[in-house]
Amino acid sequence: MPAVEARGLTRVFRTRRKQPGLRGALRDLFAARHETITAVRDVSFRIAPGELVGFLGPNGAGKTTTLKMLAGLLHPTAGTARVLGYVPWERADAFRRQFALLLGQKNQLWWDLPARESLELNARIYAVPRDEWQRRVDELTGLLEVRDKLHVMVRELSLGERMKFELIAALLHRPRLLLLDEPTIGLDVVSQKVIRDFLRDHNARHGTTILLTSHYLADIEALCRRVLIIDHGALFFDGPLADILGRFADHKLVTVHSTAAPWPAERLRGLGEVLENSAGCVRLRLKRDQVLPACKRLLDEFPVQDLDIEEVPIEDVIRRLFTRAPGEPPAAR
Repeated sequence: MPAVEARGLTRVFRTRRKQPGLRGALRDLFAARHETITAVRDVSFRIAPGELVGFLGPNGAGKTTTLKMLAGLLHPTAGTARVLGYVPWERADAFRRQFALLLGQKNQLWWDLPARESLELNARIYAVPRDEWQRRVDELTGLLEVRDKLHVMVRELSLGERMKFELIAALLHRPRLLLLDEPTIGLDVVSQKVIRDFLRDHNARHGTTILLTSHYLADIEALCRRVLIIDHGALFFDGPLADILGRFADHKLVTVHSTAAPWPAERLRGLGEVLENSAGCVRLRLKRDQVLPACKRLLDEFPVQDLDIEEVPIEDVIRRLFTRAPGEPPAAR
């Protein structure tokens, strides 16, 4: 049985559209205007137990709305879902004890309590035995390098320290499913790496199913073999991260190092798009089927010292996918 199964999830919000000015406010009293916004449209996927899956999309794509439906915080307008064998929005007690939702921009810790007391409160809510709670706190604070901050008020913690304690609070009851929404947002690169390493280790040791959203491609590349991509509320990719390049990037980057560079533009005609032609370096964008013949010509005709062939950075591919117009198919670029 899959840990998560969504079938045709759709969520439509009806919002009130206020008219400007005093006259508009008076009109709203008698004839309020409303509009509907489709945040998620017919989204379907399955996640196996123990998978660590990346969930990508630009701001407003529908990622957080999907996570909230899977957590039971929102009812879908249409479609169904089974999470750990339960219908999430029925909010059965047994279900709520088996998952955790961590929103990177929301706090579950008590601002005016020491971190330790916030964790103890969470343990009481989930009925974690005292000795088990102490053992888990010792383990998790050690792995995340915040054991010496247990007695510090939450409001006095740095952003990175607070996020680590948020993660500890979410894992105290050993959930089978962890829904993470931007857990590294705003953190420095050191804190990001600590959290990435921790999540990778936790997933491997405990088999926790993790669905992770992030705007940092480094998070996704380091942790996730599989990604879901959502945009304008619709899911348009589900598969290995590496396949994004094969489907949506039909070219490679070739960098040539030579003391004779830059080279005359006429000599580079027919070799693809010239991205850079500077002292010591020439950089080209080539169609995949033209890479080998172009490299042969470069080696035959130019004084090449070194030659690198690279895939287009995944960040660039994702950025291009997200900046396409609504309704435009995600064609190869």
